[in-house]
Amino acid sequence: MSEVKITAETRTEFGKGASRRVRRENKVPGVLYGHGADPVHLTLPGHELLLALRTPNVLISLDVDGKTQLAIPKAVQRDALRQGILKHVDLLLVRSGEKVTVEIPVHTEGELAPGANLLEHVLSTLPVEAEATHIPTEVTVSIAGLEAGASILAKDIPLPSGSKLAIDEDAVVLQVLAAQAEEAPAESAEGDASAEA
Repeated sequence: MSEVKITAETRTEFGKGASRRVRRENKVPGVLYGHGADPVHLTLPGHELLLALRTPNVLISLDVDGKTQLAIPKAVQRDALRQGILKHVDLLLVRSGEKVTVEIPVHTEGELAPGANLLEHVLSTLPVEAEATHIPTEVTVSIAGLEAGASILAKDIPLPSGSKLAIDEDAVVLQVLAAQAEEAPAESAEGDASAEA
């Protein structure tokens, strides 16, 4: 996994007004916490943070007041109306060798068996425990040839070395559903009957 370096500043003003001022400067308010330490309120560069967060569970090398610490994003609040605008971020302190539980995206490859079947993502992310500095970016599952009624359980998904499931191994992640034939609308059927009468 890649490591992204970001320089942040400590923040002493709080509340909605202070947060708005930070955002007007194209920066993002955030909180750094973990390891029993008091939370540290930060101001982070908006564009750099946005680019970093394109990678799920990105490892951030955070330079705060000349001190470098490793962190991963735990909660990201985005603007509901304007895509690409971050409102707030919570970062969790981590250490090399430390195990953390994260959710990694599940991607599929291959084609389902012929026929009008639908693939349902019961879980779009898979909870796993991994070393903080070696968090997988995603898992890929083959759905080639699966027919209606087939399902893929958490235990069926190959995990990268050093990772283990943080969910019931029999949890359904993907399932193949049979497509439903479309029924004629009830109103038109009634209309046809009255026309014949």
